[in-house]
Amino acid sequence: MYITCLDLEGVLVPEIWIAFAEASGIPELRRTTRDEPDYDKLMKWRLGILKEHGLGLREIRQTIEKIDPMEGAKEFLDELRTLSQVIIISDTFTQFAAPLMEKLGQPTIFCNSLEVAQNGEITGYKMRCEKSKLTTVKALQSIGFETIAGGDSFNDLGMIQASKFGFLFRSTEQIKKDYPQYPAFEEYGELIKFLKECLAK
Repeated sequence: MYITCLDLEGVLVPEIWIAFAEASGIPELRRTTRDEPDYDKLMKWRLGILKEHGLGLREIRQTIEKIDPMEGAKEFLDELRTLSQVIIISDTFTQFAAPLMEKLGQPTIFCNSLEVAQNGEITGYKMRCEKSKLTTVKALQSIGFETIAGGDSFNDLGMIQASKFGFLFRSTEQIKKDYPQYPAFEEYGELIKFLKECLAK
């Protein structure tokens, strides 16, 4: 039995931090896991910028509530969920993901959590587990599932490499060049066709 594991940002919804960078007028916050492979380093840097500017969870959620899934993403996910169990495995946080999951039809998501002070300041974060995407895929395999995994960033490569079938979706030219063994897709139509072929094997 297969479970399809998908990244969230850049695959189904726009990058939250890029949207917030634009909304807040702080271009430094555009940096994502496409640019920085070390997630801990990236998050500590982000939290430092938020503190410097006096911004917290409330301001970020105001931006997130205006974000819609990418065009065709919900329809793609709806069709995929008729073919396979699907889990979204993301390095985002439950406090960020909730409004987006509602717009995507409440799929299952495994993600992390923020530590938030009473005044709304984001003081830290708690990772669900170390190397959460790879760890989750290996755990699913240990209980008898075959996995198919895909994403767009450096932090997706572990789960992609560990899965029976892996793919890149709307990734960077550099990642596609460095990992030519994985099929790379730009449109949901061609991706669902690929996934149907995988699930038939």
